[in-house]
Amino acid sequence: MKHLHTSILMIASAAVLGLAGLSALFYPKEILLASGLPVKALPVLFVQIAGALYLGFAMMNWMAKSVLIGGIYARPLGMGNFFHFMIGGISLIKVSISHPAWSAAWVAAAFYSIFALLFGWVLFGIPKK
Repeated sequence: MKHLHTSILMIASAAVLGLAGLSALFYPKEILLASGLPVKALPVLFVQIAGALYLGFAMMNWMAKSVLIGGIYARPLGMGNFFHFMIGGISLIKVSISHPAWSAAWVAAAFYSIFALLFGWVLFGIPKK
């Protein structure tokens, strides 16, 4: 049963990261404008590189959707996702607290925190074949 849960988790994270990656890749200026940051060449480049990273994670998770994850199984995959979502979640919570009116940060913090908890549960739980 846990294998089904990890498949759903991998598909969900691939979808969320893929959507974020495509958005950052094709709409970097709009993302910068919405966040109140200057629309200059370097910030646009960084948003697009972040989009490429999100797409890379999305593709990795999509391709590993049928892999048993947890315990010693696919540990690098689980660890990479866990650290990405944990560190990203902590950073987003910190930004959300210092800028409470920025609702996009709260939404992103919620997604990141949920995925961090789920990947932590999968990674540090005991896998069942």
